[in-house]
Amino acid sequence: MKAMILAAGRGKRMMPLTETQPKPMLMINGKPLLEHHINNLRQAGVTDIVINLAWQGDKITEYFGDGSQFGVSITYSQEQAGGLETAGGIIQALPLLGEQFIVINGDVFTDYDVTSLMQLHLQAGEAHIVLVENPAHNPDGDFALSHLSPDSQKYTFSGISRYHADFFKGLSTGIRPLGPILREKLSEHQVSTELYLGQWDDIGTPARLDEINQRFAV
Repeated sequence: MKAMILAAGRGKRMMPLTETQPKPMLMINGKPLLEHHINNLRQAGVTDIVINLAWQGDKITEYFGDGSQFGVSITYSQEQAGGLETAGGIIQALPLLGEQFIVINGDVFTDYDVTSLMQLHLQAGEAHIVLVENPAHNPDGDFALSHLSPDSQKYTFSGISRYHADFFKGLSTGIRPLGPILREKLSEHQVSTELYLGQWDDIGTPARLDEINQRFAV
């Protein structure tokens, strides 16, 4: 099982912290956020990792190299300036990912164990996404649980998921957000969901980053 960590966003809301580095390189408890993801994946047995790059991507390659010093193998998917959005980045990287793969947003901080994702049995064209309780900055949520009505309580997409490559079949490369694709496929019953109640934070503002680091300082 391979995993892709999404690290190509510019992180405009994190300026000036991201003026000279990508958001996944911001430090949490003394390590870049991206390193926490890599460590968690390695501990779950996922050692073949793809990372997409755009804004300040050289900072990532300089720090992680081929991944060997972190016990993993890293392949990079370079994107155009400004990136390709989530789905666009995944579609470009499909030749590197194999038939089924895990995807994690590089700008979330979580203790979610991807072992459960590795044990799923997806059919061709299917996906599975992890939802979390709605944070203060997204009170209305994104998606209802797949076994409920679309009008039911909505939860927030965690940025953690697993896909069969055929989920993106027929979609052209280029700038393409993921949300509309997930909504369409949910309506076609090609997306399953779960609700995770453990640690999860979206590192979306400098204040949220400070708040997380303060937890470790206590």
